[in-house]
Amino acid sequence: MPNPVIHFEIQSSDSAKSIEFFTNVFGWHIETIPQIGYSIVDTHTEGKGINGGIGDSPDGQSYASFYIEVDDIQGYLDKVVEAGGKVLVPVTVIPDAVTMAVFEEPTGAVVGLVQSEEGTQH
Repeated sequence: MPNPVIHFEIQSSDSAKSIEFFTNVFGWHIETIPQIGYSIVDTHTEGKGINGGIGDSPDGQSYASFYIEVDDIQGYLDKVVEAGGKVLVPVTVIPDAVTMAVFEEPTGAVVGLVQSEEGTQH
């Protein structure tokens, strides 16, 4: 199975300022969901590129990352650890939304995983 990049994320020290910036510069449609403190980004690219999200950084540092769709999140997290990476967020189910995890690769880049809709395959 290919493992496509399906989502980007901007963790910001000031998410309101980042939202204003990306809306003004690129014309992205950004919808804030106050209940989860996160904003969904629709880049209106009609089949090109990917959509994403903007949220407040948990440590106050701004960074951008991306999410890769996989068929077995835990299996890939095991490979990440075996290859020298570190799990930052274990497999997490967000009801009615997504099953995801986050890891740090050996040089410090933060990358997310999203469970494919096909589910775990063995």
